[in-house]
Amino acid sequence: MKIRSIFSLMLAGAALGMSAQTQSDAVQYYKADQFENAKELLQRNMNAPGANQAENNYYLGLISLRDGKSSEALAFFNKGVEADPEFAYNYVGLASLELKNGDKKGAETLLKEADKRGKKDASLQVAIARAYYDADPIAYAKEIEKYLDKARKIDMEEADIYLFEGDRKYDKKDWGGAAAQYEMGANYEQEAVEAYVKYANLFTQVNPQYAINMLNRLLQLNPNSALAQRELANAYYNNENYNEAAKAYGEYVRNSNHFKQDEDRYAFLLFYGGDYQKGYDYATQLLQTNPSNFTAQRFQFMNAAQLPAMKDRLLGMAEALWKGHGPTPATSLSVVDYNLISEELSAAKRFEEAEAVLKEGIEKVPTNADFNKRLAVVYVDENNLPAAADAFAGYLSKLEKPNFNDFNQQATYSFYAGVQTKADNPAASEKFFEDALKYAGLAQQELPSNYRPKKLAGDVAMQRASKEAASSVAAPFYEEAWGLLMASDDPTRYKNDAITIYNYLGNYYLDQKNTAKAKEYFNNYRTFDPNNADYAKFVESLK
Repeated sequence: MKIRSIFSLMLAGAALGMSAQTQSDAVQYYKADQFENAKELLQRNMNAPGANQAENNYYLGLISLRDGKSSEALAFFNKGVEADPEFAYNYVGLASLELKNGDKKGAETLLKEADKRGKKDASLQVAIARAYYDADPIAYAKEIEKYLDKARKIDMEEADIYLFEGDRKYDKKDWGGAAAQYEMGANYEQEAVEAYVKYANLFTQVNPQYAINMLNRLLQLNPNSALAQRELANAYYNNENYNEAAKAYGEYVRNSNHFKQDEDRYAFLLFYGGDYQKGYDYATQLLQTNPSNFTAQRFQFMNAAQLPAMKDRLLGMAEALWKGHGPTPATSLSVVDYNLISEELSAAKRFEEAEAVLKEGIEKVPTNADFNKRLAVVYVDENNLPAAADAFAGYLSKLEKPNFNDFNQQATYSFYAGVQTKADNPAASEKFFEDALKYAGLAQQELPSNYRPKKLAGDVAMQRASKEAASSVAAPFYEEAWGLLMASDDPTRYKNDAITIYNYLGNYYLDQKNTAKAKEYFNNYRTFDPNNADYAKFVESLK
């Protein structure tokens, strides 16, 4: 029984410690002007054992006041007074409402109640000065200075004094003056996390490394501060130092006061940092806590797709993601998702489903040319070459400056689309052949030394010619292609095309009874296919 009692006391102590840290983090977020984050932590902590309900209600009331929700703010401040009538700050909150309503006398009565309970509290005097400042900084200039002077007399090193002075300078766009005040607050009070954060944030754009150094110093002084951990992680991320950002987020998400949306960024950084196993394990951990976490499902699949051991599970993951996605931000897919899902469906020969995925991707992100390129490949796998040519044309139209490979690929798709439609739709076939020549010409302009556009022109000529003429119409184009191919650094790299060209030209010159020329081309054939015994015998017969 005694052991159980001791254990219960230990648990209660741990819970109280967690509650105090959450409360501290919430106040830091508020003072750093991150009001929504502060609100979330305050609400989490509201019913926690040992939570300071008076303080919680005060800050929730201030947030409601900032949001223009006066009745909600009034309810919070009154709850705070009820929870602890001696906690002075809720009277300041109530006074703020009176000042905003134009009732200065009513506000002063409430501020006397506050001052009576915190005469030696410098931070309280600053809170009163802020109440006047938020109501009207010009009309209440004397009152503001009066309470600031009181704060300085009580404790010249109170960080809240310098935070307020910094905020006033910030409002006037005096960035240098604001930075100096925030720095003084941080120097006077090393526990004032919000002063470090505000100071560092002023340097994030102009000198990001300085901001990072400042936040590292802060974290050494306050290692348990969720705000400090998060700000450092974000500073690395904004500076595009993703490896360090991933490490910092890894520390931060282990803090019980982290935010769920930051789990997504950590998962993102693990994936894009190439730490796939760790990324998979982390996403799996999130899903064990919440199986409906769609973002965790996405990153589990993304990372799994990079792990060979997960190969057999990818199709099921892809199906689940496609089925579970929707129009809301929480269930939407990214470019990577569309690509990976379509790849798995296509590999399973479920081409229509793969097409649907990529078509939705094109609709959602119309500027992404890669979707069109991938869709063309799916159509090729499906042996729908006209659709492949059309899809690739969509890809080409989105490129700012297509290169040789882009034009050459479009020419190739158009050529085979022309071949496939030749029997059933001659008009469409002719249009595809025209496109093939057009894009082959553009490819030739990009890279005049490449043989492929000339070979493709010969291929088109053969397809357009009658059966009898097919054996001769490609010769001029293939001759040019042969010259370009032989002038390349390594003709053997293009074995299949080379064999086609040499075989065609060899037979063409045989028909022309030019045995010497035929032998020249057939010997070139043997260079690319030396083990072909039939051609060896044939060349010998030409002697």
